[in-house]
Amino acid sequence: MSKLKVGVLGATGMVGQRFVTLLENHPWFEVAAVAASPRSAGRTYEEAVGGRWKMDTPMPEAVKNMIVENVNDVAEIASKVDFVFSAVDMSKDEIRSIEEAYAICETPVVSNNSAHRWTPDVPMVVPELNPEHFDIIDAQKKRLGTTRGFIAVKPNCSIQSYTPALHALRDFCPERVVVSTYQAISGAGKTFKDWPEMVGNIIPYIGGEEEKSEQEPLRIWGHIENGVIVPAKTPIISAQCIRVPVLNGHTATVSVDFKKKPTKEEMIEAWRNFKGLPQELNLPSAPKQFIQYLEDDNRPQVALDVDFENGMGISIGRLREDTIFQYKFVGLSHNTLRGAAGGGVLSAELLTAQGRIQAK
Repeated sequence: MSKLKVGVLGATGMVGQRFVTLLENHPWFEVAAVAASPRSAGRTYEEAVGGRWKMDTPMPEAVKNMIVENVNDVAEIASKVDFVFSAVDMSKDEIRSIEEAYAICETPVVSNNSAHRWTPDVPMVVPELNPEHFDIIDAQKKRLGTTRGFIAVKPNCSIQSYTPALHALRDFCPERVVVSTYQAISGAGKTFKDWPEMVGNIIPYIGGEEEKSEQEPLRIWGHIENGVIVPAKTPIISAQCIRVPVLNGHTATVSVDFKKKPTKEEMIEAWRNFKGLPQELNLPSAPKQFIQYLEDDNRPQVALDVDFENGMGISIGRLREDTIFQYKFVGLSHNTLRGAAGGGVLSAELLTAQGRIQAK
């Protein structure tokens, strides 16, 4: 098939840059437009980014000389693309408004932003966990009055260090969860060059993160009812979120009680055997092994494991019985790949495979 034309909104920021790098040589998608704030518009992408390129790999040649467009020129950009990835840096009200404007222009939006995560008819999806939530798109289109335009979002990056592990154990009915996340500075769009105060430092607060960590998994485990997504009521989750001096990789320590207590062997088997729809469909960005369990006591480690399955896999380790809860374990995910742009690209691949994203 000919490649679908993609626009990247907020292309000059860290997540936008990650989208641009992931789309280089993508078998299904090609970047046809890059857009950012009015202050960046009118310059080439290379000029607009300037010295703020934050990826380890070089800027793709195909985008260097693209002229950055004003993200607010919705109709103009929509006319050039089949769908857009959204990573804009605006207020939540502005993000909600502009993403809806693109959808109304019959341009599907796959968003990395949090603004629409609790819009009742907008699916918030980890493709391996709750792909059935994409079915809510039909109700959303009816509300928007569109035939092909809609908004789909991905969840917060930090929850993907532990939610897949709990999801794989749903047959045992998790009831109570206490989680602490240790989150990389790239989750704030920073490098150590941008944020030297983080070298050798820990900050025990990330605004809004604990609420997201406690509530977003329940929306993922929810169900569609009367045209809206109704969150699950269990498990009860208590979270603490801490910023640590790591560039990429969110680590989580998890303690959990189950209604049906599994054995340790049953938990490890469930993790290692877990597959989702992306694996069944062999989507281009899908990890072959979604969850790995590591036997060594000192794993997972950011330095050794964050790039597992090109940063799209989840690493689990240190499963053991707890003195208060039944079990505890450690999880790790790559926050800007699985947790951000990579998760967005995988969602777009699944939406394309389902026929929900098509060429205009």
